[in-house]
Amino acid sequence: MLTGQLALTASAVFTGAAVYINIAEQPARLQLDDRSVLGLAAFFNNLDWRWLLGAVVLLANWPYTIFVIMPTNRHLMETPPEATTAETRPMIRQWGILHAGRSCLGLMATVIFLWARQ
Repeated sequence: MLTGQLALTASAVFTGAAVYINIAEQPARLQLDDRSVLGLAAFFNNLDWRWLLGAVVLLANWPYTIFVIMPTNRHLMETPPEATTAETRPMIRQWGILHAGRSCLGLMATVIFLWARQ
């Protein structure tokens, strides 16, 4: 059951990082790595579908980041340095709202992994 413990830990760490970025970081410097693979390993270890579900939810951060967050991030990065705060502040607010989706996906995966541990 070590793989399950590792999946839960990785999911909780991801959630903490995502919430931290939502609260304290400037736009889009975080890239998701392959932590959700541990959820797949836990699934193959005991064939409990809940581990697979948690892994899929955590993996959903990749397409969410690429297709939902990245356009806003690109727009922010292309904004000239001399742009006024009035021009950039709404984009930064939007980025924070979009990033909250990553926090929610991480939290959902953590809850699912906790459920699978029972």
